[in-house]
Amino acid sequence: CNWLRSMAIRPLLLPLALLALAASSAAVANLEIGFYSKTCPDAEKIVREEMAKIIAVAPSLAGPLLRLHFHDCFVRGCDASVLLESTEGNVAEKDAKPNKSLRGFGSVERVKAKLEAACPGVVSCADVLTLMSRDAVVLAKGPSWPVALGRRDGRVSSAAEASSQLPPASGDVPLLAKIFASKGLGLKDLVVLSGAHTLGTAHCPSFVDRLYNTTDGLVDPSLDSEYADKLRLKCRSVDDRAMLSEMDPGSFKTFDTSYYRHVAKRRGLFRSDAALLFDADTRDYVQRIATGKFDAEFFRDFSASMTKMGDVGVLTGTQGEIRKKCYLSMVLS
Repeated sequence: CNWLRSMAIRPLLLPLALLALAASSAAVANLEIGFYSKTCPDAEKIVREEMAKIIAVAPSLAGPLLRLHFHDCFVRGCDASVLLESTEGNVAEKDAKPNKSLRGFGSVERVKAKLEAACPGVVSCADVLTLMSRDAVVLAKGPSWPVALGRRDGRVSSAAEASSQLPPASGDVPLLAKIFASKGLGLKDLVVLSGAHTLGTAHCPSFVDRLYNTTDGLVDPSLDSEYADKLRLKCRSVDDRAMLSEMDPGSFKTFDTSYYRHVAKRRGLFRSDAALLFDADTRDYVQRIATGKFDAEFFRDFSASMTKMGDVGVLTGTQGEIRKKCYLSMVLS
């Protein structure tokens, strides 16, 4: 009887969640490999060739372009809303505090302009950003994976939503796991996608609190002391905002597994990196990949998690729009 009563109650408690899940599944089902095969058959080739030119001149952009895709997908899904400019009466995602250090917007517009010249009004900015993130990893000597396309661009972009929904660099595993779960991503996705920190740099404010504790001035005990000393030479005070530090020292332009070796040695730059050692499951994965014996496994895992993340909250069909310029919505919110 108790079991029957619980089954009777569930439909009353979960209709909205079930509808949301159904809508999300339907949207993902509309994504296709080769979506532009008839409307813009050279789309992926155009993105790939333009990305090769961009990274050849500025290899350090691989990390920022990958980060743009992450920050887009965690707010309103992968709909290119992170690219929209603020308007009078609306502060957009890109102007939220966690997004102030984002780079690569000009590169996205450059690739989009090439696509517009070849196929006007066909390829969405959301698909451009997804393809560019994949190609950034490939050009940094990382794995490749097939990208299902057909995303459309969102019309709404909110700095407040970005500030509340993006995973913080200071987060512990329970908090980060909760945020990832809200996007349909699991604990393994969390530890695998953290591996993206093998690319790129970070400004001092995102980790300086680990070097100069405001209460006692001591270094975060979860941070290796020798590494902390080196970081202090770059970030000389809590107010130092100009300097950059490599997230994967010695290898920040190459997609590899050295990030996990740094984390295993308590040399992860962010608190969120260090936190991976305080959960049994994420620690096991870090230590396994850190051996250097399972690079191919990590590459497969990363490809799978990126595919999964790229499906988060997508707009398809007649939803949203196809922007001609990624920073400007056709319909102002």
